[in-house]
Amino acid sequence: MGAAQGRGSSPRRTSFGDKQQLSEKVAAYIREGIMVGQFRAGEYIRTERLAEELGVSPTPVREALMLLGSEGSVRWEPRRGYRVVPLTTRDVSDLFRVQAFIAGELAARAATELRDDELDLLEETQAKLEQAERDGDFELVETLNYRIHRTINKASDSARLAVLLGVTVNYVPLGYYASIEGWSSASAHDHSAIFQALRARDPEGARRAMSAHIEHVGGQLVDHLRRREVLS
Repeated sequence: MGAAQGRGSSPRRTSFGDKQQLSEKVAAYIREGIMVGQFRAGEYIRTERLAEELGVSPTPVREALMLLGSEGSVRWEPRRGYRVVPLTTRDVSDLFRVQAFIAGELAARAATELRDDELDLLEETQAKLEQAERDGDFELVETLNYRIHRTINKASDSARLAVLLGVTVNYVPLGYYASIEGWSSASAHDHSAIFQALRARDPEGARRAMSAHIEHVGGQLVDHLRRREVLS
């Protein structure tokens, strides 16, 4: 039984075989698992066991745990191994507060850069997203949501700031998109205010709308984790 299924969580679409460095993929898997309680606070992550569950050698798992140790997600204890550091409400709220600030700034910059044809395409993509949400096709909602945010971020012409945003997004458990109550609905309904501001070429309005959207989904994740008794 796989790691996600064996720990009572919904299976994740995870592949450990292509271009991305294997240790980074394993780190992303563990990082996301910590965020949703697949790996619980205080639990020791056993290198050999996890390697067997993921179908990889122990080396990339060790490298991943070292990386996560440098981030503060796990802690090395001599002769015992890596232990999951407790996740708090403040940790999750801070993550989305930073993400909201950066995403809001990128949206503000994009408001004066997006071409009319790009805005038309964004709105067409949003219409498809809303239909997918009505159909319950959460995988498609996630894909289209990513496409919308990526288009806005890219239009900001702020590549390094977008990279910083990507660092925060690494901690968001997107593999559980469908199981977090309210996320698909937020993608279907929160975006309208963002598009209105972008269409009006209103940087401050775009900043406010994007920041509010990110803080909204962050609050939904906090509620989800509280119900699952993940947060310390």
